[in-house]
Amino acid sequence: MRLDKHQKKPRLLGCDFTSSPGKRKPIVVALGSLHERRVELLELLCFETLNAFSNWLAAPLQDDEQWLGGFDLPFGLPRELVNILGWPSDWASCMDLFCSLSRAEVRNIFAAFCNSRPVGQKFAHRATDLHAKSSPSMKWVNPPVAYMMHAGVPILRGAKVHLPGVMPEVGKCKPQKIAVEAYPGLLAREVLGTKSYKSDDKSKQNSARLIARRELLSALEQGKTRLGLRLATTHGFLNRLADDPSGDALDATLCLVQAAWAQLQLLDGHPQYGLPAFDPIEGWIATS
Repeated sequence: MRLDKHQKKPRLLGCDFTSSPGKRKPIVVALGSLHERRVELLELLCFETLNAFSNWLAAPLQDDEQWLGGFDLPFGLPRELVNILGWPSDWASCMDLFCSLSRAEVRNIFAAFCNSRPVGQKFAHRATDLHAKSSPSMKWVNPPVAYMMHAGVPILRGAKVHLPGVMPEVGKCKPQKIAVEAYPGLLAREVLGTKSYKSDDKSKQNSARLIARRELLSALEQGKTRLGLRLATTHGFLNRLADDPSGDALDATLCLVQAAWAQLQLLDGHPQYGLPAFDPIEGWIATS
């Protein structure tokens, strides 16, 4: 599907997701829009419970409304893991089974899988995790991305969000809510290399990480990444992004930029929002 460049463009959002949100560490959503190659950050929202976020995401849109979001959580499991466990080989059935388990059951099943494998090959990896150098989607600690998928995928499905390349479009109507998998670390690493820019540990929230966040924001404002997109927003938002030592608001903004890239790919006629052909059971990280 190619969009007419004069057609009403979708709203964009970037989501820094956590499986256990609270007042100290909420789910953060950055709202914005794309104008030419400029990504405008317009609003930051915080959700302290999964229910609050789920209700917001599921809110119906007007007939002419649409949004495209970049979500920092995995959309699928490694094919190798699914095959060895004997789980369903189609995405919807696999997610039905995975999300029906408790977190303790997920941990026990995945830990048993890892314990049966040799050192250095404990985790199974998705092709996109190897490509993007992201944590394996079956990892349940540091970071617990498996729990993020366990909590987040049912919310996306409940809100009738379309996941390009993962699930087929239903019917002839264009989906109103579209999500691509995002990974803020991919874009941050391009600018900062191995320098850390955030921490939830107060003892590590130092001036070096503050300087790194400012360096990253400066690069985004100037469009100095391979995406060629410039971040535009108010001084107030820039200060808020720089001054947040957890990096949650900045990560949501990085996801917003990745969502803008996906929209631009569609506007330029690239199928599937710029995502390559990939295994639907695994998913793929946009821009990787």
